[in-house]
Amino acid sequence: MTNRSCSRRAAFAAAVIGLACAAGNAAAAGQVELKFVEPARYTDAGFGSYETERTTKRLEAVFQRLAQRLPDGSKLAIEVLDVDLAGRVVPSSVQDQRVLTGGADWPRITLRYTLQADGQTRSGEDRLSDMSYLDTPLRGAAANEPLAYEQRMIERWFDDRFVAAH
Repeated sequence: MTNRSCSRRAAFAAAVIGLACAAGNAAAAGQVELKFVEPARYTDAGFGSYETERTTKRLEAVFQRLAQRLPDGSKLAIEVLDVDLAGRVVPSSVQDQRVLTGGADWPRITLRYTLQADGQTRSGEDRLSDMSYLDTPLRGAAANEPLAYEQRMIERWFDDRFVAAH
C-alpha cells in the first residue's frame, strides 16, 4: 500500500467520522413544536389562503432550523397568535405587490412559548417587532430569502430569549 492510498483512506475515514459527529449533534439538539392559531385571522400573512399557507410553512422552516440552537433534549412549544408581515400589499392590475416603506409597516409576530430544558419550564408571551427593519440592510443570500425581515427578527428574538439565556 502506498503512502498516497493510506492518506486517502485516512482522509476518507476522518470525513466519515466528521459527518457522523455532525449528524449526532443535529439529532441531539432541541425540538420545536409549532402551532399556528387561526392563521386566517392574522393581521397580514399574505393575500388569501394560499399565501397564508405559504407564509406559515416558511415560518415553520425558520423555527425548525433554529431548534438546532437549543440545548440537547430541550423542547420548545410555540403558538403563533398573529403575524403582520413587513410592508403593505398594494393592489395592481397585474399582480399585487408588497411595498416596504420603513413607515408603520414593520414586521410583527405575537406568540406564546413554553420551553422545557434542564428539568425546568419557562413560558411567556412575546410580541416581536422590528420598527427599524430597513435601517440595517440584509446582506448576501439573506437579502433574497422570502420573509427575510421576519426571519432576522425571529432569529434575534430566539437567540436573546433561549440561546443567550442558557
